Amino acid sequence: MTHVPRYVLGISAYYHDSAVALLRDGGILAAAQEERFTRKKGDATFPESAVRYCLAEAGITVNDLAAVGFYDKPLLKFERIMETYLSVAPRGFAQFRMAGPMWMKEKLFLDRELRRGLDFDGEILYAEHHESHAASAFFPSPFEEAAIRTMDGVGEWATASYGVGKGNEIELLKELSWPDSLGLLYSAFTYYTGFKVNSGEYKVMGLAPYGEPKYVDVIYDKLVDVREDGSFRLNQEYFNYLTGLTMTNGAFDKLFGGKARVPESPLTQREMDLARSVQVVCEEIMLRMARTVQRETGMENLCLAGGVALNCVGNGRLLREGPFRRLWIQPAAGDAGGALGVAQLIWHRHLGQPRDVTPHKDQMRGAYLGPSFSPETIEGFLRATGASYQRLDRAQLLERVADLLADEKVVGWFDGRMEFGPRALGARSILGDPRSPRMQAQMNIKIKFREGFRPFAPSVRRERVADYFEMDCESPYMLLVARVKKERQIPMTDAQQRLWGIQQLNVVRSDIPAVTHIDYSARVQTVSRDTNPNYYDLIAAFERRTGCAVLVNTSFNVRGEPIVCTPADAYQCFMRTHIDYLVLGPFLLDKTAQPKWEEKQEWQREFQLD
Repeated sequence: MTHVPRYVLGISAYYHDSAVALLRDGGILAAAQEERFTRKKGDATFPESAVRYCLAEAGITVNDLAAVGFYDKPLLKFERIMETYLSVAPRGFAQFRMAGPMWMKEKLFLDRELRRGLDFDGEILYAEHHESHAASAFFPSPFEEAAIRTMDGVGEWATASYGVGKGNEIELLKELSWPDSLGLLYSAFTYYTGFKVNSGEYKVMGLAPYGEPKYVDVIYDKLVDVREDGSFRLNQEYFNYLTGLTMTNGAFDKLFGGKARVPESPLTQREMDLARSVQVVCEEIMLRMARTVQRETGMENLCLAGGVALNCVGNGRLLREGPFRRLWIQPAAGDAGGALGVAQLIWHRHLGQPRDVTPHKDQMRGAYLGPSFSPETIEGFLRATGASYQRLDRAQLLERVADLLADEKVVGWFDGRMEFGPRALGARSILGDPRSPRMQAQMNIKIKFREGFRPFAPSVRRERVADYFEMDCESPYMLLVARVKKERQIPMTDAQQRLWGIQQLNVVRSDIPAVTHIDYSARVQTVSRDTNPNYYDLIAAFERRTGCAVLVNTSFNVRGEPIVCTPADAYQCFMRTHIDYLVLGPFLLDKTAQPKWEEKQEWQREFQLD
């Protein structure tokens, strides 16, 4: 008898970072964020394009879906919002006036909106926000059983939770509730230091090593009362997110000696010290919570999700100093991953399906779950643009690109299926030589058009990671920070040690300076041949040329734009920046050989996915 596959679709939408995930017989078939198709960073609208992609990847229509899931419960969230408004009235009127129409238009009538957007009359199920996070953390993990911890801004009422996963079941045991939120504490400092909430938190984390933790005591004394078990209370006298349209208020300004930094204005030592201070507090709370979770559950393994799980510096400390033997972190740990979590909850809990676990191997397929493009499609695009290109066989291409990288050229690398989650992992990446002391500044300013202080990540072959960094475990999703090995570090001179703040940026600290942050740390990606053979073999080819088994890897985009999705996105980014060469599948493009770039050409409309 012919087997008929069963499909489950999960959706996250309407708050930030809309996304879709599709399961086939429980396996993850496809997943993507809407922003990659619409080119609107953090796009929160109904993920029409991502739905269309996932269904096309499976070769099905909505009528083939066994069920659709939504990643949180909007009526519970509306209850929390209304209770908050009423508790602070009339001070919250400005916020209510902005949010009310959105709820009346779509969020209160979500079932109608989902059915309309999908043209679907089948079963639609809803999970609680932190259950979706927890499911996305545990079900794809390589563990038969594990503790689970979720932390973010807020879901319906919960801001953090912990529980256990065993086999095909998860159970959340305790939660921390609104308005006490580690995610919102961190976002308050993101706002105050002049960065954008829900996307600038990475910048705060990258800025932290330039500062001193001079405000830690003030944070503990005035802002957050932390208990030994990691639970805490925030002093709402200093925050504005309950009643206004900003994260902080005048009392916060007074506490830290002035108004919030104006976005894009020069960074001062104050912002660096604030970033360092909130990072220290965040890490301490993460560690205390982890100890409590281990004590309460008795588990050896820990699975993490929620936006705070993207704090890779804190994750690195959990791995080194925490009570768990092993960690696994969902690569799409933010709200996008909730789409995957609710789909898996439906499959395992609602449909009662078993869970297959492969020890030491997760089910995320390297997070390469987005669109790919055939050589024929790519070449059709290149011809339409009038681009100059060479087609090379695989071995020639890898050797040629390795030579270019060894010559300090910057290469856009577009290969295979796009990554799911916020990190580029060798499918939509910009690559460089980590040995070059000029590479960080060159890539930040000339290519990414972003702040010069921001660090770049190293990609290293899995079996060589312990030769470069103080870690010897998998880190395939760039979610763990480790120190560069002592023997590779270059000690600072007395004069260099007297430098302060951003002056420290250009000091060469190791034999891989382009990926060594100012505190000798690096956000490590380990690359395995079974998940990305082309990228793995490129690093191997570079090592044969140079003796170095590491590449600089940053996301293929410029500041303020999503990571590229299509060949057209990649070519446009290539031509608008100082990237020297572009790889599109089997094709190699030299910037100097390309026709003159003009905005708004016909092919730019024709060759977008959406």
